[in-house]
Amino acid sequence: MIASLKRAVKRIMGRPPAPNPPVPVIPTSSTPFSRVDISWRYLKGSGIEIGALHFPLPVSPEARVKYVDRMSVKDLREQYPELSDQNLVEVDIIADGERLETVADGSQDFVIANHFLEHCQNPLAALKNSLRVLKSGGVMFLAIPDKRNTFDVDRPTTSLEHLFRDYEEGPEGSRQAHYEEYSRLVDKVEGEEALRQAVKFNMDRDYSIHFHVWTSRDMIDMIQRFQAKVFSGFDVDLMTCDHLEGIFILRKT
Repeated sequence: MIASLKRAVKRIMGRPPAPNPPVPVIPTSSTPFSRVDISWRYLKGSGIEIGALHFPLPVSPEARVKYVDRMSVKDLREQYPELSDQNLVEVDIIADGERLETVADGSQDFVIANHFLEHCQNPLAALKNSLRVLKSGGVMFLAIPDKRNTFDVDRPTTSLEHLFRDYEEGPEGSRQAHYEEYSRLVDKVEGEEALRQAVKFNMDRDYSIHFHVWTSRDMIDMIQRFQAKVFSGFDVDLMTCDHLEGIFILRKT
């Protein structure tokens, strides 16, 4: 399994995607790969998208999607007033996206998780659960923003040690520290009392911040270590990283 991930570091330059790529690839930002290209190639059958909100992934007519979120659309609008002018997808399945507790094992042809993993308090457990609900041969479409080109630019990259501590011990021990870091380095809150109030406000409403952040190199390291230590039952069909995000296609074996 690890060998398949290492092979994914090979580059294929300037060549349009073939119908069935023989090996994993990492195109650079100059290649013709896009979210839509990858979606139409890999997503078939029936699956779910986690946390799509106002930006669901376009899929081909061969893919049928149900949308998963932790709240109804009405509650999501209350949680995210900044999205008041956006059309939100209708939520078909209410579930915690990290646990997918209402989704049966081995029931899905695909799982889409775009700009979701950074919102997870326990990202490794979330990855494991997404793979849990896939059928054998099913795929996970995973897109993660590169923190260097988001509002997270001033934040330190989440270490592998931190990820595995949250996985093994649970994320509650680091939850407040994440909110504090987010308030200081993203919202730029100054002063101890203002920081305390900002953290309390976001924690009380369970606001979905970016709990963890990565660069493209860190994403690759995380997937590799996850495969080695948590769940080995998948291959990496494709990885593509540019200055905005990394996209991974993980196929359950």
